[in-house]
Amino acid sequence: MLNGGKIRIMVVDDHPLLREGIAAVLAKEETIELVAEAANGQEAIERFRSVRPDVTLMDLRLPGINGIEAIKAIRGEFPAARFIVLTTYLGDVQALRALQAGATGYMLKTMLRTELIDTIRTVHAGRRRIPPEIARELAEHVADDSLTEREIEILRCVAAGASNKIIADQLHLSEATVKGHMKNILSKLGANDRTHAVTIAMKRGFFDA
Repeated sequence: MLNGGKIRIMVVDDHPLLREGIAAVLAKEETIELVAEAANGQEAIERFRSVRPDVTLMDLRLPGINGIEAIKAIRGEFPAARFIVLTTYLGDVQALRALQAGATGYMLKTMLRTELIDTIRTVHAGRRRIPPEIARELAEHVADDSLTEREIEILRCVAAGASNKIIADQLHLSEATVKGHMKNILSKLGANDRTHAVTIAMKRGFFDA
């Protein structure tokens, strides 16, 4: 921490208006300073190297390198780097991936005006901050079997309206193999049918980042 003990912040989001909104919130705090902004994952990695912020606010959905991959890359070089993930999404899958990548804070963008400052201070102090509704989602699914990359790939095809035969052709699999994967997907997600499985997967965040 430099600059008279201020907490130095970098904001990474591809929407200029959101970055401006965060800057406005931070400008009211004497003990917190915005030192850098980035609009994508690659820029975030480069800016982090040059600025070394105390805490980085990282959007999950970024063009090119997404937020989770950017966190992994930065922590690969700077293991002590601290991150708060910003998202519009309640899905437990994305929260778990972000935490596994090294984030210690997780915030819904709707909470920025009310929770941002406390979350920054909590994470800067070395503690974890996760909204109760996200924590509940994580706890509810903690014992679930995760979908494999292949199962997610197949479910994306289902979401696009493809039949088992078309999926088999697209992914160079047998139709029987696709049917086997679908059976596993329905079981893991507790889904009644293909449409229900897609709905659950979207809600939980399997299709993101």
